[in-house]
Amino acid sequence: MRIFVTGASGFIGTALVKELFAHGHQVLGLARSDAAAATVAAMGAAVLRGSLEDLDSLRRGAADSDGVVHTAFIHNFADLAASGAADRHAITAIGDVLAGSGRPLVITSGTALLSPGRVSTEADMATPTGVAAFRAPSETLALGLAERGVRASVVRLPPSVHGDGDVHGFVPRLIALARDKGAAAYVGDGQNRWAAVHRLDAARLFRLAVEKGVGGHCYHGVGDAGVPARDIATVIAQKLGLPLESKTGEQIDDHFGWIGHFFALDCPSSSARTQAELGWRPEEAGLLDDMAQGHYFIA
Repeated sequence: MRIFVTGASGFIGTALVKELFAHGHQVLGLARSDAAAATVAAMGAAVLRGSLEDLDSLRRGAADSDGVVHTAFIHNFADLAASGAADRHAITAIGDVLAGSGRPLVITSGTALLSPGRVSTEADMATPTGVAAFRAPSETLALGLAERGVRASVVRLPPSVHGDGDVHGFVPRLIALARDKGAAAYVGDGQNRWAAVHRLDAARLFRLAVEKGVGGHCYHGVGDAGVPARDIATVIAQKLGLPLESKTGEQIDDHFGWIGHFFALDCPSSSARTQAELGWRPEEAGLLDDMAQGHYFIA
C-alpha cells in the first residue's frame, strides 16, 4: 500500500516510515519545513509539503494514498483547545476524501486520562471533560467515520513513548528538572503508575492497524502496563548521582512546574485486546530497562 503519514519526520513518525518500508509499503510523508522534508526524503519516502493547518495538503495526501496514518499533533500546551480543534479539522479533511472508499485511517490519541486510578482498556471511551477535552472529540470524530465507509481506528499511546532519540517527552523533561533542582523526585509515595511503550513497538502497532485494523476500534500501544513513578525517579537519581526525594503540596509545583500534574497521575493501561486482535506484541526494552541503557543521560 501507499501510506500517507502525517508527522513523518517526528519521533514516532520516523520509526513508522522505516517500519512501513520494511514491510513492503510505499510512504508519502507530510513535511511542513525544509528540515522535515529533508528528513522524510532521506528515508526514501515521497514528500508532500504542507501542514495540519493546510487542509488542502491533507486532502491531496489522502487522495494520493491507499491509507492514512495521522501521527502529527500541534503540542501547544498554552492553548490545547486550539490544538484539539486543529486536529479535528485535519481528521475531517482526510475523512471527507476517504469517505466511501473502505480505505484505512489511523489516528493517534492517548491512554493517560481514560480512567485515572484503574487500568484502562480499549473498551473505555474518552470523556470530553477537563484536560482530556482536547483529545476525546478527535476520537469520536474518527470512529464515526466508520459509518461513512472509512476503515477508521484509533491508536492510543501511553504517557511515555520512549527510546533513543527521545528529546521532547516526559522522561527527558524529568531528567532536566532533576539536573536543575539537584534531586530526582516523585509525587507523594510515588506508587502512581505510568504506562509506557517503546517507539519501535508503537511503530509496529500503527503498521498493523493500517494493514488490518477494524473500523470503529481503539487499540492500545502499551508495553509496560504501569511503572511506578518512584521507580522512574529512582533510575534518574542513580544515573545522575542525585538524591531521591518525595514532593508534596506546594513542593510539587516548585519542583515540577506544569509537568507535576501529569507525573502525579495514576494511569495504568492494558493492551490485551489489541494483542489478541492484531497479533501485536511489545518486543523492545521496557521503560526502566531503556532508561538504564544510558542514552537518556548523555548531556
